[in-house]
Amino acid sequence: MNETNRNKNPINWFPGHMAVTRRLIRESLADVDMVFELLDARIPQSSRNPEIAALLGNKPCVILLNKADLADPEQTKKWQSSLRTDTVRCVAIDSKNGSGIGDAVAAARELLKDKWDRLAEKGVCRPIRAMVVGIPNVGKSTLINRLAGTKKAKAENRPGVTKTKQWVKAGKDLELLDMPGILWPKFEDEEVGRNLAMTGAIRDEILDSVEIAVFLCEKLLSRYAASLRERYRLTDGDLSKEPYELFLRIGEKRGMLKRGAEIDEERCASMILDEFRSGAIGRITLEEA
Repeated sequence: MNETNRNKNPINWFPGHMAVTRRLIRESLADVDMVFELLDARIPQSSRNPEIAALLGNKPCVILLNKADLADPEQTKKWQSSLRTDTVRCVAIDSKNGSGIGDAVAAARELLKDKWDRLAEKGVCRPIRAMVVGIPNVGKSTLINRLAGTKKAKAENRPGVTKTKQWVKAGKDLELLDMPGILWPKFEDEEVGRNLAMTGAIRDEILDSVEIAVFLCEKLLSRYAASLRERYRLTDGDLSKEPYELFLRIGEKRGMLKRGAEIDEERCASMILDEFRSGAIGRITLEEA
């Protein structure tokens, strides 16, 4: 595989249920006070669906940089600062272990303080109603289950599990409207599609896993070479190779050989992607704020 073989066309991806989700979000905004928008802390820009931002308008929103335990903490801080506006707060969380969840709820209360003060003056006391949105496999169901304290939303480590909206009570002070994950019609920027594929937001069978793993090696080589070196016990000579040759070298170092000493590229790609996604290579953010 080389540069000339890489796909240069925009990536088209718009299953029918995602078109339905877009309509559900638009129709349901009037039923909620604010929105929790989950992004992947490793790719905050690529995991932020521009269609969602357009649909939300000025609705109060707390952006949650999920999987922050897998991301570069310095970059996460920069993203938190850059994404904050008058109507938006940004909190780093890990929905699996619960870190940052309390900060997320506090940020929601801060954004809604004026509205809640007005309701209190009228004697109205009710839970915050929040919509939970984000791309597939970003952790919405895990977040909802964490907030609810029980398994009320279906969570699986594969994109596209939640298909319809559902209300979930999260204690007496919060009601959550879980929406299916939504991607956008196509990725004009190839980088966005690759980033989503690297983190698992797009099913692995949609794009060439070897191609995606080589792109990941290229990114890691330019920004996290030390982590790459340590994980795969690479030398300076290894790190001077072109990304595809480096990919093959990693496969060789791990003994992923077929008959004739040929590298098993599919197996190597799966290993590299799995180790990146699990954090085994290190805490990595693929996009700078």
